[in-house]
Amino acid sequence: MSYTTYPSLAGRTVIVTGGASGIGAAFVRAFVANRARVGFLDIQADAGKALAAGFAADAPRPTFVACDLTDTTALRAALAELRAALGPAAVLVNSAANDQRLEFETVEPAEFDRMIAVNFRHVFFAAQAIAPQMRELGYGSIINMSSVSWMRGIPQLEAYASAKAAIVGFTNTLARALGGSRIRVNAIAPGMVLTERQRRLWFQDESRIEAARANQFLPDLITPDDIANLALFLGADDSRMITKQCISVNAGVV
Repeated sequence: MSYTTYPSLAGRTVIVTGGASGIGAAFVRAFVANRARVGFLDIQADAGKALAAGFAADAPRPTFVACDLTDTTALRAALAELRAALGPAAVLVNSAANDQRLEFETVEPAEFDRMIAVNFRHVFFAAQAIAPQMRELGYGSIINMSSVSWMRGIPQLEAYASAKAAIVGFTNTLARALGGSRIRVNAIAPGMVLTERQRRLWFQDESRIEAARANQFLPDLITPDDIANLALFLGADDSRMITKQCISVNAGVV
């Protein structure tokens, strides 16, 4: 297969949160391949440094800043560091998340607050920090990561799904607030994407993978690159009149 490249992304600053592994790393690789100036944040320092160092010499090497995104002060400082290094951001991809399974009956307030912080709060404050940079440019695209979990009602994901549903509400409201500045705000809701983490924690058994695949209309497994391809389109000028949307990449599962 061959995929579209987007000349409008070349030279533009793209910020990715949670970019050291999984779908986030696919975002980093995809935007670098489209010649963007990529900065990414993650708490996984070793993985982030390894990813940043692993690009070919002729690629625009991304800039990595280690950051605990649940620490809003640290998040703001890290985004300011990337602004100084790369210039104002034209694209923000809020990718960081943690789909930890929890038993609803035993969730404590501290656990709930942690899940909201890692899955939603940083999305709000990263967008708040980056929006002035986009106003400075006169355009921009904010891409928030939701999930099909809140649509499908998956057990043990009550806290996670609540955060991912909140992201859709935030996306819709922010799209109106920033639209007059030509800043677009959209969300992506992936289906079952078997990252290394997903296989290690939740899908060790091939029968579980096949059961999930059987619910899809399309037979192929969804890959991180499938999600990244949509993010490229939403970040590029090709989608200039698309905002306030939550687009699901789920192979047909409802």
